[in-house]
Amino acid sequence: MDADPIPYGDHEAGRDCNYWRLDPTLRFEARRVYPDDEFEWAEPVLEEFGEVLGSRMADTADRIDEAGHELRSFDEYGDRLNEVEYHPLMQEQEEIVYEEFGVTHDAFRAPPGREEPLGLTHPLMMQALLSYVDGGFTCPVSMTNGAAIVLEKFDDGSLSEYFEALTARNVDDHIEGAMFLTEEQGGSDVGANEVRAEPAGDGTYRLYGEKWFCSNIDAEGALALARTPEAPDGVEGLSLFLVPRTKPDGEVNEAHFRRLKDKLGTISVPTGEIEYEGAEAYLVGEEQEGFRYMAEMMNFERLTNATGAVGIMGRALLEAKVHAADREAFGDAIDEYPLMRRDLVDMTVDYEAAVAFSFEAARLLDERERASGSDADDSAAYQLMRLFIPVAKYKTARMAVETTSYAMEVLGGNGYVREHTTERLLRDAQVLPIWEGPSNILALDTLRALNREDAHEALLPYVEERLDAVEHPSLEEPAAAVEERFGELQAALATLATEDGDYAQYHAKRLADLIFDVVTAALLLAEAQTAIDRDDDGRKALVARRFVETRFGDDEAYGVTSGERFAMEDDVFAAVAHYAGVDPESLVEAVPADD
Repeated sequence: MDADPIPYGDHEAGRDCNYWRLDPTLRFEARRVYPDDEFEWAEPVLEEFGEVLGSRMADTADRIDEAGHELRSFDEYGDRLNEVEYHPLMQEQEEIVYEEFGVTHDAFRAPPGREEPLGLTHPLMMQALLSYVDGGFTCPVSMTNGAAIVLEKFDDGSLSEYFEALTARNVDDHIEGAMFLTEEQGGSDVGANEVRAEPAGDGTYRLYGEKWFCSNIDAEGALALARTPEAPDGVEGLSLFLVPRTKPDGEVNEAHFRRLKDKLGTISVPTGEIEYEGAEAYLVGEEQEGFRYMAEMMNFERLTNATGAVGIMGRALLEAKVHAADREAFGDAIDEYPLMRRDLVDMTVDYEAAVAFSFEAARLLDERERASGSDADDSAAYQLMRLFIPVAKYKTARMAVETTSYAMEVLGGNGYVREHTTERLLRDAQVLPIWEGPSNILALDTLRALNREDAHEALLPYVEERLDAVEHPSLEEPAAAVEERFGELQAALATLATEDGDYAQYHAKRLADLIFDVVTAALLLAEAQTAIDRDDDGRKALVARRFVETRFGDDEAYGVTSGERFAMEDDVFAAVAHYAGVDPESLVEAVPADD
């Protein structure tokens, strides 16, 4: 309760600082979702990583973004190279992430100071911090983790050298992963893919055809979907292959890297087009199981998209708060004005919501991965994971675009130019609604989770359990509001169960919105109760109350006639936007004494 507000005015910008220390929201969630022994090990690592990101990598990321990379498909003699000429500063970034901090190592092999690997929550938390400085570089880091997940689960041992290289901590031995799904004629309709895989007679295959969007184009651990001879149409006929840039003998594989895409953002990860011309490829697992295998990687990548959105939002919010504390207009710092205070409070509440929901999905993925045997996919954790991951990716992607856009506006004209990071944050954030499936695809996946996995059976007791845990008087009113919307959610699920598929599809995104709002509200209320009980701090209660009010409150006259002055109050602004502690009893209105 005695936490002092963060002095954002002591900073000139959102760099040369420790992002971990300046983000109590991430720290709270890490403490909540890590197993206790893992958090004890990870906390100092996260703090050190936050310092290195702010002091070393933030400036470097800006320079890489400005210069970009260059593709060299052929050498001066016309021989195939398929090389990306990276900005020289990328080497330092890779050494920090892969070697110093083991971001693609520690979930698969025991890190220093531990006898066992960590769960998948750890790389997702590290990637959220990395996204504070470079959402583009987070992409190959995450796909390396994702490719390792697939090989660990489904490889029969024939690709162990690639798994060892994907998870190596020595950068000289390390390779990166990638996931090549998209073809020009199919897009999100992966079942329309046409790339062919012909058996070579020696246990390997030869790939033919085009992949249209290949992020981390030169990855040695790239996974690609292709169709073997006589395989059926649709996703059922797809197999998964590892297709390296170079073959084991060192020769460049038979593929043509045609060009790099001239992208709006995420410049640090090279994205291009590949034409396979008989590329040597190695089957992962069994034929015609490729889409199922790739779905495991997709779960992790969609969560990376969500936790990456969290990192970008956190950095944008930091830039906005620092500027608002430093910038004077009409005689006062602009964060002294009621309208700016309201904006910063509501942006902070949105951020807390995105972090809570995303890392709850991460916790559920981790819980499912730790389960053993065939029962793992029959568990409530699996049902909730399947539901929460597409919702998290959909919602946080849009929230990141909105938050970065408004952070740019807070900085004014400066926020629109390269010298100020908000310009890059917005460009990088704009890909988040597109990566790993656009909003409509994710809304349909939400319906699939409900229909095929019966996720509603786990959702209802999940929300009830969190609402039942709320006891503090300051949370009674928002809890009642959430209970009411929870009833509406149950009615919505019952309605869609009786309507036709077209009707369900038509309302799918609004259903995902309602699931996010109800679940997040219940989560924030439960977190608020925990903070009161454990820390004697009512700040989270203010956050939960504001979230419920802005999502479920009475919107008559858009609130203008309500008399509400929540964010104008000095103590509320200091608590929510600047993380000052709050006495929980101060949140409870005094009851008049009996006469």
